[in-house]
Amino acid sequence: MEKILVVDDEQSLREVLGIMLKRAGYAVTSAADGEEAIEHLNKEIFDLVITDLRMPKVDGMEVLKAVKSASPETVVLVITAFATADSAVEAMKQGAYDYLTKPFQVDEVQLIIRNALERRRLTTENILLKREMASQSSFAQLVGQSDAMQKVFDVVRKVADSKSNVLICGESGTGKELVARAIHYNSARSPMPFVAVNCSAVPETLLESELFGHMKGSFTGAISNKAGLFEVANGGTIFLDEIGDTTPTIQVKLLRVIQEREFRRVGGNQDVKVDVRIVAATNKDLEKSVADGSFREDLYYRLDVIPIRLPPLRLRSGDIPLLVNHFLERFSKESGRPMPVLSAEAMHVLLGHEWRGNVRELENLIERVVAFSTEGAVSDADVRGWLHRPVAPQQQHGVPLDLTDDGLDLEGLINGIEKDLLLKALERSKWVKKKAARLLRLNTRSFRYRLEKYAIKGGRD
Repeated sequence: MEKILVVDDEQSLREVLGIMLKRAGYAVTSAADGEEAIEHLNKEIFDLVITDLRMPKVDGMEVLKAVKSASPETVVLVITAFATADSAVEAMKQGAYDYLTKPFQVDEVQLIIRNALERRRLTTENILLKREMASQSSFAQLVGQSDAMQKVFDVVRKVADSKSNVLICGESGTGKELVARAIHYNSARSPMPFVAVNCSAVPETLLESELFGHMKGSFTGAISNKAGLFEVANGGTIFLDEIGDTTPTIQVKLLRVIQEREFRRVGGNQDVKVDVRIVAATNKDLEKSVADGSFREDLYYRLDVIPIRLPPLRLRSGDIPLLVNHFLERFSKESGRPMPVLSAEAMHVLLGHEWRGNVRELENLIERVVAFSTEGAVSDADVRGWLHRPVAPQQQHGVPLDLTDDGLDLEGLINGIEKDLLLKALERSKWVKKKAARLLRLNTRSFRYRLEKYAIKGGRD
């Protein structure tokens, strides 16, 4: 339900607008003057503010400025009985959506309010769509004909329209977020937002604000009111990736959202109700985490209503040819290059690889294949050169155990060690490049140079 604040020193007008808006299905709060309005703005986030321009002490222009300072995304409609061209221009400059002169027709106000709220909704959706365009997916992006993946598809189809929470477990790179998106986009919630948040990539102090929002001045840097991701996802689905890395404090707050369907913003004193389906994911053994006390047992059982276990790629190698073809088509189309053809020997190499990084590692490899192949045909030697191979068995702590009469390829050995450590750092940091660079005591420029040297692609800054 969208929330509207009506600000006017005329009680009769407040009452008329309040009745009209409540009948239209909005949640309405009224303020008799600008000071009272600003008090409400410091406690709550509104979708729309309707304010009179001329009021004693604090006028409508100050209310408008306060709204845009506290909650820039809130739409403001200014009304007045003393309209001038200058005041209208100034209101629009300060961010007002529209400017109405009293007396006005109720139908006219209703239409403007609907248009204003629709504009706000479309703006929010546009931001979400831009964020999701690169990775939005449904079943079309889930590739696999193995029995293990068919079981996953079957579960997704059966539970898509359920209201129950889902817990997706699997190793890094197995496609947990793709499954979460498939659940959302095949459900009745698909027209509403899908919001993904990586719980391990955000510090606890910031994660609470990201999830639940905050009020202006609640901490250093909180320069305006901010809606949290649970509010943004209202009516839709929130995907909590790496839920096993959350702290006890965050776990308590998540438990309350699940149980009560409400939460309180950081620095706020009012509860915010939401209708959000939670899909969580982890690469950890949460049962073990519960046993050792690092994860709340009650939260675990609240999340694990519908469990989905994603198999690692090494246990479904029969899907590799399908995945290879899928990624070849995708990256060739994106780059505008002809689609390479892998030889039977090259495919044999892929089928025999360990795939410690699972589908993500295969995806990155095929992106390199498309980027570097020049003749259209890819040999087994090409694939071996592009694969991230493990350190050779004769090495221990990166040092060769012996030097044979035939000697050794020192440069190749060092390159192999360096490439392997780059990959391990990326895996350890969940493919966040800045974190991986810090693990290797490298600055960002040096780290990027090494990634380019070995044609390692993927990840995020």
